[in-house]
Amino acid sequence: MVMGSLPEQVDVAVIGGGVGGYVAAIRAAELGKNVVLVEKEKLGGHCLNYACIPSKTLIHISDIFYEAQHSEKFGINISSASIDAKKMLDWRLGVSKKLEDGVAFLCKSNGVDVLKGTATFISSNSLQLTDGITLEFKKAIIATGSIPKPLKGFEFGDTIIDYKRALMLDRVPKSMLIIGAGYVAVEIGTLYAKLGTKVTILARSDVLSHFDRDAVELVKRRMSELSVSIIAGVTPIERKGNTVSLSNGSSLDAEIIVVATGLSPYTDGLGLENIKVEVDQNGFIKVDNSLQTLDPNILAIGDVIGEPMLAHKAIRQGVVAGEVASGMNSSYSNIVVPAVIFSDPEIAIAGSIEEAEGVKVTKFPLTGLGRAVALDTTKGFIKIAYEDDGLVKGVEIVSPDANSMIAEAALAIEMGATIEDIADTIHPHPTYSEGIQEVAEAALGRPIHFFYGKPVK
Repeated sequence: MVMGSLPEQVDVAVIGGGVGGYVAAIRAAELGKNVVLVEKEKLGGHCLNYACIPSKTLIHISDIFYEAQHSEKFGINISSASIDAKKMLDWRLGVSKKLEDGVAFLCKSNGVDVLKGTATFISSNSLQLTDGITLEFKKAIIATGSIPKPLKGFEFGDTIIDYKRALMLDRVPKSMLIIGAGYVAVEIGTLYAKLGTKVTILARSDVLSHFDRDAVELVKRRMSELSVSIIAGVTPIERKGNTVSLSNGSSLDAEIIVVATGLSPYTDGLGLENIKVEVDQNGFIKVDNSLQTLDPNILAIGDVIGEPMLAHKAIRQGVVAGEVASGMNSSYSNIVVPAVIFSDPEIAIAGSIEEAEGVKVTKFPLTGLGRAVALDTTKGFIKIAYEDDGLVKGVEIVSPDANSMIAEAALAIEMGATIEDIADTIHPHPTYSEGIQEVAEAALGRPIHFFYGKPVK
């Protein structure tokens, strides 16, 4: 796929058309640069086609299906409900196709030439493209992303799949074993459990081991209610057919085995050995605050440069890289990258909520929130961490709509807001977002809708 005629030399060449790459290409084009974007599969990359958008689409469908069968408390009685897995997949594929077409339109509208194929560095100023075409460039941006980590003895095949294929099934499997216990495992496990699959998660230590345990315990409790089995402290040893032997001496059978043990940077075939680009011990490309590699002509962004491996980080870095490649004095200097787990309930965090010297943490439960009581979603809370002078250091939200609300916290931290700034800002009622105001009020010692045990006067 080529839009326009491919020039022999360009100002900026972007390798990888995922959310970071196409944003970088468009930003550079907006600044008047001649840009070529090389993508070997689909515009939008893994996020639009295989990961972020598909998973959230299917999570939404599973939520509707589950709630339709469990809403008697609201006076809703549905005698039977069924899921058409093929139609569900068609919808999920249609969403990705719409977004992919939208990215193609944006590239064309901004004058970005899009080439379907691969690119290999020949030198610091040239790339060999598909069919041996050589392209000269002034600046290049590597945005090739990441790929699922394989697990020895559990190579991908018909019944052993990665997260991409787990989101491409045209049926609801009777049973699913997920190896790994990060956010991908939790999201996929929860959505299939709501569709009726018997789900087992193998955790080397525990589910979401790097997250706040208060939040994780609520998620684990909900997964238990959904009959998701979590086996902690074990590792898979070997597989024979659909039977997996575990390190504790037991074994499990599953129709589908999902390997979700992390991601690796995708740099295969890039020809990094032909340029002055350095990688770390895990293969991630090293960059500075301007996203510049050791090679003065080459930048890198997104998953390929390491944690946090999140689409919204790549998008922001795409903007910065597009500007730097166009000669602007921009830098990636964001204080915080918010993170969201689309579990049940959702977990969203911006900054740090760890107590430390000079840092306090206050917690507000959703039981004090009118909307949560009305919708029977009181199993959650909001935490805020702040310094002695009130400066906000972090916010954690465990609640429906946490994905939307966390943006307020990220903005507050970036702007150097205080808990008083948040408490004095009018939040609409009745909403979950009021909880952020409530926790700030509580941190100031003036709580309204939750009693923290102070004497009655």
